[in-house]
Amino acid sequence: MSGTRWLDEEEQHTWRSYLRTSQLLQEALERQLQRDSGMPHAYYMILVVLSESPGRTMTMTELSAILQYSVSRLSHAVSRLEEKGWVRRLKRPEDRRTTVAELTDEGFAALVEAAPGHVEEVRRVLFDPLTPGQVRQFGEILDTILSAIEYQRAAEAGRPPALDAAPQ
Repeated sequence: MSGTRWLDEEEQHTWRSYLRTSQLLQEALERQLQRDSGMPHAYYMILVVLSESPGRTMTMTELSAILQYSVSRLSHAVSRLEEKGWVRRLKRPEDRRTTVAELTDEGFAALVEAAPGHVEEVRRVLFDPLTPGQVRQFGEILDTILSAIEYQRAAEAGRPPALDAAPQ
């Protein structure tokens, strides 16, 4: 394959450092939430997204899209959260085909209890090793990468890309 743009040594090092860092970060967050709150990171993220939604509700389709979870993964997770009494599923009165996930008061309380430990772990493993300038630079780098990915996804789906998603 003559057109392959192979990674140079610095890019290869950066790529592998990113992969290892990403893996270790996810493992640290998972471990902390399981240890301190008895919930997987995926459940925590569902609670967060619902807590930030108007009326603490969102359609399952919207929730799946925001979290980038498959429909089956989300359905399984929401079933477990329903068993705990943290989320309930409802049908929209105006459209009985649409299922809405709603964060319960008990679920919000579980989130409020879990959040301080989670934020401390994020701070410990991601932000504490960086200077304020590095945090800003890291945020800018991530925004650039995210914009390029979102631009490409929109183009592949035949949708006009968002104005703020143009590649840098």
